[in-house]
Amino acid sequence: MQIDIDGLTEAELIALNNRIVERLRFLHQMRSHAEMLEFRIGDRVEFQPDGHPLVVGMLTRYNKKTVTVITDAGQRWNVAPRFLRRACEGEGQATSDPNVVRLHKR
Repeated sequence: MQIDIDGLTEAELIALNNRIVERLRFLHQMRSHAEMLEFRIGDRVEFQPDGHPLVVGMLTRYNKKTVTVITDAGQRWNVAPRFLRRACEGEGQATSDPNVVRLHKR
């Protein structure tokens, strides 16, 4: 499919550009949303940020482009879903905090 843009005015080119950018943003959001749906709130997930050790935590919230993960150490990370993977069972389960009660899945 070829589009002849040589005959378009500057205003038409700007309008076309705006529509293209809008469409690309929409496609990116749909892709991110589909990736988010692979996980549910409460899932144990892990990811590897640059310059940091492996981070393990619980997915607590869906955001517009990211999800929020609360680590076992209590840190909060907003992470793009494409960087997440399910945490291995048993990994990061132990805690020294006596006020934390782990709930087991059935």
